[in-house]
Amino acid sequence: MKIFGITGHSGMGKTTLLEKLIPELRSRGLTVSLIKHRHKDIEVDRPGKDPIPKR
Repeated sequence: MKIFGITGHSGMGKTTLLEKLIPELRSRGLTVSLIKHRHKDIEVDRPGKDPIPKR
């Protein structure tokens, strides 16, 4: 397993880089996972947006 990180200030183009880099890595047969760290509060579970269908 190979791991690398991308870091930079807000507005530097990190997301744009990843949007281009991930498809290229996948086209080469690599499995890609992504973890995004954020200093601001985020709401992971939004009310009414349950991804698991209720039966």
